[in-house]
Amino acid sequence: MLIALFSIVALLVAGIVWLFAISPGRPVPLRDRQGHTIPGSLSERVTVHIGGIPQGMIIQSAHPGNPVLLFLHGGPGMVEFFMEKQYPTGLAQHFAMVWWEQRGAGMSFSTDIPPETMTLAQMIADTIEVADYLRDRFDQDRILLLGHSWGAYLGIQVAAAAPERFLAYIGMAQITHQLRSEVMARDHLLAFYRARDDAGMVRRLEAAPVSMEEGTSDAWMRLRDRAMHEAGVGHMRGMNSVIKGIFLPMWQVRDYTVAEKVNIWRGKVWSRPFFWDALLRDDLSARLTEFELPIYFLTGQHDYTANADLSRAYFDLIDAPVKGFYLFERSAHSPLFEEPERAKAILLNDVLGGIKALADDRCITGTRG
Repeated sequence: MLIALFSIVALLVAGIVWLFAISPGRPVPLRDRQGHTIPGSLSERVTVHIGGIPQGMIIQSAHPGNPVLLFLHGGPGMVEFFMEKQYPTGLAQHFAMVWWEQRGAGMSFSTDIPPETMTLAQMIADTIEVADYLRDRFDQDRILLLGHSWGAYLGIQVAAAAPERFLAYIGMAQITHQLRSEVMARDHLLAFYRARDDAGMVRRLEAAPVSMEEGTSDAWMRLRDRAMHEAGVGHMRGMNSVIKGIFLPMWQVRDYTVAEKVNIWRGKVWSRPFFWDALLRDDLSARLTEFELPIYFLTGQHDYTANADLSRAYFDLIDAPVKGFYLFERSAHSPLFEEPERAKAILLNDVLGGIKALADDRCITGTRG
């Protein structure tokens, strides 16, 4: 018994030592295909006072003169730099990639943040201030803005509020009316698990109601991620476990310290309640359809976290100088990371060119331009 206890303690100590060893909190340099550090490249962590509090970001670029792309992560409160490490996009070769961690999330989490500042209006103001910092630092009049999921809900409102700061807005897994998306997700999952004769999951879903009138039940919120990922309609088409696909990879990212890795999960839990209920009920398609900059949507065909059909319906209502819709047939919620070569081609050709040559809606009329 004593030997077994000693073995457990030894394993725990070894695990802690290993965790600290892989958590130096420093981004690795960008390297070429031969493994050599790219001369003049940028790979750094930055802390900037935004909205009265210190906020962190990771910036990587093979060339400092690359166009700046500001990435707005999802959640609320769920940072995504680990996705770039786990599923490399290669975008830092072409863009100055900015992985900003929003107020209350990851490197920007602190128990000193006044709870009353955790509002959508403050998040919009923070994003604009970050954009201004980047425009000044990289001497670029306009930058690109890409939002994912919650970041797309935030980002499209930033794009409407400050179009003069951005070359274009790119919405990945564009949220439109999240409560309706939740209802549609549950309907899809019930049909999926009934077709699989999975009586246990069907019973759990039937006991986890979602409705436009009553909203999302606690039982649904506990079940939704597991059910979606097992059905291949969650964060990624091929990701069947949140633990294996998100939780464990996050702990292995060398760019964070151990304390920051802990804060990633603290921030996720703390941030979500400030925004979730309002996000659920808001229907962007009913109030935000006029834009003064190009709008692009990257949508996974199998996305039931932010329903793909709702994203398309919203896109059809949008009036913008240029707009492009791109359906990724092998993707769920994260097409940039699931089909990175196609996403990269769209960003380099259409978005930077201000055109829609690769879009799925080339023959759609009704846009300005």
